[in-house]
Amino acid sequence: MQIEIATLFPEMCEAVLSTSIIGRARTKGALTVNCHQIRGYTTDRHNRVDDSPFGGGMGMVMQAQPVYDCWNAVRAQSEVPMHTIYLSPKGKTLTQQKVRELAELPRLFLLCGHYEGIDQRVLDKIVDEEISIGDYVVTGGELPALVLTDAVARMCENVLPSPDAYMDESHFSGLLEYPQYTRPEIWEGEAVPPVLLSGHHKNIAAWRAKESQRITKERRPDLWAKWSNGD
Repeated sequence: MQIEIATLFPEMCEAVLSTSIIGRARTKGALTVNCHQIRGYTTDRHNRVDDSPFGGGMGMVMQAQPVYDCWNAVRAQSEVPMHTIYLSPKGKTLTQQKVRELAELPRLFLLCGHYEGIDQRVLDKIVDEEISIGDYVVTGGELPALVLTDAVARMCENVLPSPDAYMDESHFSGLLEYPQYTRPEIWEGEAVPPVLLSGHHKNIAAWRAKESQRITKERRPDLWAKWSNGD
């Protein structure tokens, strides 16, 4: 999997992507993530990448030219087909199912907007889909791009120790994950559920399945309804 992130703040992205599981996956070659500075492609002599919006209004809008030239340059670096995603609050909400679909693609280009957004003309020309991480607005596309990168990367081969590491978690099966416990067996007067200490794998699996269903029904009735109906 190759992930290309186009941003005005590559150092922000690198700070996150160079640590923990994703950082180790990049180091050992299980995953390729490149951060590209959009500003490096501007033709403006003052190094500007934005201008005021036509029609008036608050803020600035990122110009089409540097975004398009960055995308073109990155696309030309490899013959691997590139799926372009614009991180936007106007996009479809990211789900685990979408993450699974994206993890099957060989190469992603994640476009991070800033200010009031990006000139619509370049979005119409290069973007395959827009994705949002939720019904709220953040200051730029970097955090959403990092969330998407992390979610997709952990499903790629050799990033996690085994597929079980993500298949048993919240949302993968349509349910929320069961509770987890570790030592000590009793903490602040609260004991670990006895079934988890029994060593009886079938009973443990049954308890976990029941707890997943209970928690999903209580906390996310929307997910419970979909799962119950087999959607």
